[in-house]
Amino acid sequence: MAFQQSPGVNFSEIDLTTIVPGVGTTVGAFAGKFNWGPVEEIITLSNEINAVDRFGKPDQNTFVSFFTVANFLAYAVDLKTVRASNTAQVNATANGNGVLIKNRGKYDESFSAGSALYGPFAAKYPGDLGNSLRVETFPSANTVEFNTWAYASLFDAAPSTSTYASGVGGANDEMHIVVVDRGGKFSGVANTVLERFAFVSKAQDAVTSDGSSNFYKSVINDKSKYVWWTGHPTSTNWAGNSAPGITFTGIAANTYTLSGGVTAQPTDAELITAYRLFGNQDTVDVSLIMMGDANTTVAIDAINNIAETRKDAVVFLSPKRSDVVDQAGSEANLISTTRDTLPSSSYAFMDGNWKYQFDKYNNVYRWLPYNGDIAGLAVRTDLERDSWFSFAGFNRGNIKNVIKSAWNPSKADRDTLYKKGVNPVVSFPGEGTILFGDKTMLAKPSAFDRINVRRLFIVVEKAITRAAKFSLFEFNDEFTRAQFVNLVEPFLRDVKGRRGIFDFRVVCDETNNTPEVIDRNEFVGDIYIKPARSINFIQLNFVAVRTGVAFEEIVGRF
Repeated sequence: MAFQQSPGVNFSEIDLTTIVPGVGTTVGAFAGKFNWGPVEEIITLSNEINAVDRFGKPDQNTFVSFFTVANFLAYAVDLKTVRASNTAQVNATANGNGVLIKNRGKYDESFSAGSALYGPFAAKYPGDLGNSLRVETFPSANTVEFNTWAYASLFDAAPSTSTYASGVGGANDEMHIVVVDRGGKFSGVANTVLERFAFVSKAQDAVTSDGSSNFYKSVINDKSKYVWWTGHPTSTNWAGNSAPGITFTGIAANTYTLSGGVTAQPTDAELITAYRLFGNQDTVDVSLIMMGDANTTVAIDAINNIAETRKDAVVFLSPKRSDVVDQAGSEANLISTTRDTLPSSSYAFMDGNWKYQFDKYNNVYRWLPYNGDIAGLAVRTDLERDSWFSFAGFNRGNIKNVIKSAWNPSKADRDTLYKKGVNPVVSFPGEGTILFGDKTMLAKPSAFDRINVRRLFIVVEKAITRAAKFSLFEFNDEFTRAQFVNLVEPFLRDVKGRRGIFDFRVVCDETNNTPEVIDRNEFVGDIYIKPARSINFIQLNFVAVRTGVAFEEIVGRF
């Protein structure tokens, strides 16, 4: 503490209650192809309904991405999702020119000031779905015609003068707005009203009774799921001004049909860009990265430049569809060839199959990769047991929503795949469809060639690293080192008690914090762990003996 300059009593508070925190291991990550939703922005989904709401229903181009998301969310409630970009895709606009507005950040940066280039409104997101939209406005200047407006019945009264404008000497600032699904692509029924905004104001300073903005531009931008404001109509007078002393006129009742929207599917490079948004562990916390049907180029980048760099997340991938669908007898060899193009990594997990699943949105059956489900099994195991339990086998490896698999590997096929670090998915009569392996894609023999060990170390390393940062800028002395040991050991004892490790030892003393280490302003803690191993092979010996033989005479010979 600081030295006092005159008599008195000073006090200080020292916090020695720091613990090793719990860390998340159930957060999924996925980047893919969608027809709607923000582009190159991480969106958190908690269920399939969220997925439809944010990214639209699946079609022939997007069903693999959609169901990878939906299948993961059948087991989990936290998925970070990114819609990949394409330079050819654009938002529909009121004047039909089209423009690319990827997300809210890009809108605020380049379009929030308004422009005559696009008309008053643009679709919220890129894609041809925006061509299904129509926006209709009805201002207070046309109050006498209100009853003839097609959407008058949706509002309690005609627009007039808001309480706010009246209080500051303004008038005729109110307006009603509806967003209509003219093409039926969002609702399934043409001309369905998707949104309505009642009694919004033309005044930029207008507020509601609770103090929130009532300016029609702000209301549209903040609350609409379908459109952006991109400019005041050319017929406007005073719109966007402050309310005091202004009588607003001129935004005529009008219809704005959006068009010019274009959908385009992302390239490999654009998918890689989308996945790279998950690259920084300091800004986004994810543990399970699914690849959907991304090809080996994208998968290699995710393994090498995201998982191997973060070192706290595992990439989940499946073989190519062409490896397993309609390839009777050749599946194991084709999968092995695909596997050989991928890197060796304990931060990657590859299954060996695709599944046939019903698409209720299009009333058809689809072939889908299993990696969304496999990552989901990891989440279910985390929630029911712990991250260091294997999520394979009959106890925890049962997969949902399977009509059939593309193939059912034999024991010989499973042997071929397992040697390559590919985990078979097998259907057993009366038992369901089971993940039947827990190997990572690490090629060399190691404890880390099993997924439960890799995920154990992710949890331990992540938790202890977060706790250790509170030792930064402290003194490297006996007190700090003892504090670190007393921080880590209770955490590891808890993991041991929960069957994650057989034993451990923490060394943080003068033997590894030598004077040279201290002089370099460094601090060393060595943590030795004996990880628990999952059972992959069972040997049962059945021995027949003669009636007169005592078991004590032969037990132990075999």
